[in-house]
Amino acid sequence: MQHSVEMYLLDISNSIDSIFEYLGEERNFKFYESNKLLRRAVERELEIIGEATNRIIKINPNIDISDSRRIVDLRNWVIHAYNNVDNVII
Repeated sequence: MQHSVEMYLLDISNSIDSIFEYLGEERNFKFYESNKLLRRAVERELEIIGEATNRIIKINPNIDISDSRRIVDLRNWVIHAYNNVDNVII
């Protein structure tokens, strides 16, 4: 089954909601940095956002997604250079 742009947009929206849920209201960077499970969860959602963005622009390159290249590059960096992920950048 081929995914549609709308399905990928829903995936992006769900991942954004999940990140906000994981981080909670406080948004304490020291807590984020010290909590491996939280960091990995956020990184995974960013991977999903990047992959969905990449698929959208492949389906229709005329769709204007702000910073789409940076979003996809972040996804690639998290996946392929996982040992160099910088928590401040994330």
